[in-house]
Amino acid sequence: MLLRQFLMDEYRFLTFRAPSVAIREHSGAYLAFGLLLTWAAGVGRYWDSPDALLWQYVGLGSLAYVFLLALVLWALVAPLGPKNWSYRNVLLFISLTAPPALLYALPVEIFFSTPVALALNGLFLAVVAAWRVALLFTFLRRAAGLDGVAIVVAALLPLALIVDGLAVMNLEHVVYQSMIGMRNPDGTADDENTVVQFICALAAALTPALLACYGWMAYKVRVSGVALRVGGAL
Repeated sequence: MLLRQFLMDEYRFLTFRAPSVAIREHSGAYLAFGLLLTWAAGVGRYWDSPDALLWQYVGLGSLAYVFLLALVLWALVAPLGPKNWSYRNVLLFISLTAPPALLYALPVEIFFSTPVALALNGLFLAVVAAWRVALLFTFLRRAAGLDGVAIVVAALLPLALIVDGLAVMNLEHVVYQSMIGMRNPDGTADDENTVVQFICALAAALTPALLACYGWMAYKVRVSGVALRVGGAL
């Protein structure tokens, strides 16, 4: 019965509806379920990749990723005064966003030519990213209780800073190719180069404005003690 409840609440969560109260009553079990989904998505991403390392094949990369991403998101949003804001809750949220990444497990390169497979994997990446960002907006409004500009800043600033960091380390193409699950045998394709450059340029352009808004809102919360929130539940 609990597994059925897990599946029902996961469906509600992925369709932007509030899960049942069971997610609060059995938060530890839901977290274990979310981490299991994360592991499955990690295995699915690399199961047919000839260049993957052992730790990628067994899904450890995805598990490490969610713990690190949860830490970044928790630390950056905390100064904005969100409700119910704990590392555990953020980790639970991120783990439950794993199922859309099962799209990466589709072996499109077996059925299509390399250019078509690359395009499809890029499309899958765009769909998964947009879905997860939309879920993050919903989570920040419903669970953290943030409102208005605070939601936009809290959602986009961590993403922009991550992209900025990858660009500074010159890892943006490597990460992109890893995320789509395959490499172009002829090197970096023009379409891929355009997409990566656009994402990096957009992040660089948005970061100063996001940081300015973030600093002002964090200062306002610290001085006034009034959080930028409206209330809600996961």
